[in-house]
Amino acid sequence: MLLRYAANLKVAKELLEAAKPKLKNDKGLREAFESFNLSPELVRVVGAAETAAAVLFGLSIFSKRLSQLGSIITIVVLGVAIQKHFKAGHGKEGAQHAIDVVSLAGLSLADTLVSRK
Repeated sequence: MLLRYAANLKVAKELLEAAKPKLKNDKGLREAFESFNLSPELVRVVGAAETAAAVLFGLSIFSKRLSQLGSIITIVVLGVAIQKHFKAGHGKEGAQHAIDVVSLAGLSLADTLVSRK
């Protein structure tokens, strides 16, 4: 459990760092979203989703359900980001950060599903 919580805090930190420019509605991110054929208005929505997931991961010490919900949000949001990076031709290098965070979120989710407590 302690290892899962440490991993959750790492994911929360990464998500918060990624969400900050999105919540500020960064012009470069708006253009990036347009290049991925996404509405630029989604920048703040994605930032809010990442922030919500980060908060859930931070509070996951109190309940594994919070960890599960944070994991699901992270996997969905960053799963789309990974898919868009590959579709845009950025390859694994372009999607590597999202892949790393999704991997940690997936491991956290798997751990909560198999643990009895």
